[in-house]
Amino acid sequence: MSDSNATTRVSGKRASSASSKSEAKSSLPSTGFSSNTTVGTTKDLNLLDLPPETKNLQTLDTTKTVNQQHTPQTYTAETSNDFPFALHFLANFHHICVFTALLPLVTLFTCFVTAYVFQYDEVHETHCRVYNIVPSISAITGVSPQRYFWRFSIALHLGPRLPIAFIYKNYYRIMLAKLQKERPEKVGNSMYVVYLILVLNCIEIASLGGVTYISNRENYPIHEKIFITFMICSLCHMLATIKLNDIIHEDHTELTQLQRDSIKWKKILFAMSILSTIGLLIFFAKHRFYCHDLAFSWFAFFEYLIAIANMLFHFTIILDFPFQYMLVVQGPRAKLEEIFRKSLAKLD
Repeated sequence: MSDSNATTRVSGKRASSASSKSEAKSSLPSTGFSSNTTVGTTKDLNLLDLPPETKNLQTLDTTKTVNQQHTPQTYTAETSNDFPFALHFLANFHHICVFTALLPLVTLFTCFVTAYVFQYDEVHETHCRVYNIVPSISAITGVSPQRYFWRFSIALHLGPRLPIAFIYKNYYRIMLAKLQKERPEKVGNSMYVVYLILVLNCIEIASLGGVTYISNRENYPIHEKIFITFMICSLCHMLATIKLNDIIHEDHTELTQLQRDSIKWKKILFAMSILSTIGLLIFFAKHRFYCHDLAFSWFAFFEYLIAIANMLFHFTIILDFPFQYMLVVQGPRAKLEEIFRKSLAKLD
């Protein structure tokens, strides 16, 4: 009897101990994890041996730690200081502009010399069958292999021209913003002139590509219309650029020598383009309607002057941006804008 009573008492203690442990376990706050999930270290498993207040605090800390581990980290303007910056491309903008402006000029000279020497009869052929000594640009760039050389160079030339057009737009906007602070009455509607210059420049670039890849031998009517568009947009772009520079730099007192040279050469080249256009129209009419001797040669001569003046007008970009660089940088946009705004404020 005594042995059975002792066994009964031991079993009762074990049962009561197990029931108390299960009640204590059920009284703990839920952490959102299943029973077969292990969280934290081995110390977290001995919560039953701690006071109730300590149990609750340690359980909450464990839950907070797990939530932090599973929450994705986001980068904002405040945390962007820790974000790595990377410079992927850095080039001298002056060198890019020189290459872009001189490439078609050198190519045109090469096409002229090679076509004049090796394909003289082919490039001087016209519908009038009269005597000529100077072939047109369309003639020397429309024969093979010069046409491929010319088209390849224009493709390389047009690539940087579009970014340069937008660089000029931002440059003029900054200059007008400075003028707005100093003399707001001078600004007026000048911002519309900036966008007009951008549109004319883009149309001129597209027209140059059109007259290059649609030759007069393949489709003369389309080639002629695109060439007229190129001429009009080129002259209007020159005039609008000169007008805007006169508004921005009215007194010319704060200009550097390079800026003065840029404005001076722009005006000279624009005048050269106007006079050459008048001569081109006169001799084109003489050639087209009267078939005068050498009329087409004079037409071609003025065409070369227009092309050279146009190239040199765009070449003045090396005077407008003599020390700039073109870069491609990786980093948070908010931080980059902040850096450039501070740099611009220092320049002001």
